[in-house]
Amino acid sequence: MNPLRWLWRGLRGALLVLAALVLFIEEWGWRPLTAWAARLARWPPFARLEAHIRTLPPRGALALFIVPAIALFPVKLVALWLIHLGHATLGVLVIVLAKLIGTALVGRLFILTEPQLMQFAWFARALGWWRATKERIRAAVHGSPAWRAARAAIRRWRIWLRRAVRRGT
Repeated sequence: MNPLRWLWRGLRGALLVLAALVLFIEEWGWRPLTAWAARLARWPPFARLEAHIRTLPPRGALALFIVPAIALFPVKLVALWLIHLGHATLGVLVIVLAKLIGTALVGRLFILTEPQLMQFAWFARALGWWRATKERIRAAVHGSPAWRAARAAIRRWRIWLRRAVRRGT
């Protein structure tokens, strides 16, 4: 086999694993965390705040959309500092919590500000590119032998579990 082809196959496999991880985070992180933030928004003070956010002009919406990333950067630096000091568990916990809170906040802000953000041509193009790329990656991941094998293993495990539960009752 051609060495370049072999290299490309390995690189493509690694990129698919990375892409699968991004899709996993989006599917199992972004959506539930955004839904959680939406439930919080039922509280009247948050509901009023969200109503105000929906009325922001496009530039204000863009500024607000960027704030969580900027605000969480120092928190992540503190987490790295904690890890450096030998408090690895605490540092990793801070990073994970910051990521969860940031994802929930950014997801909710995106839902609230998408109409304003889409008024920026560059944002609309970038979002269109991201969504198309995500679908291509999803199709490639779902078509991969590793994905099919994992799905088959999960199906077999579920069947085994159902049978075990039936035998136990």
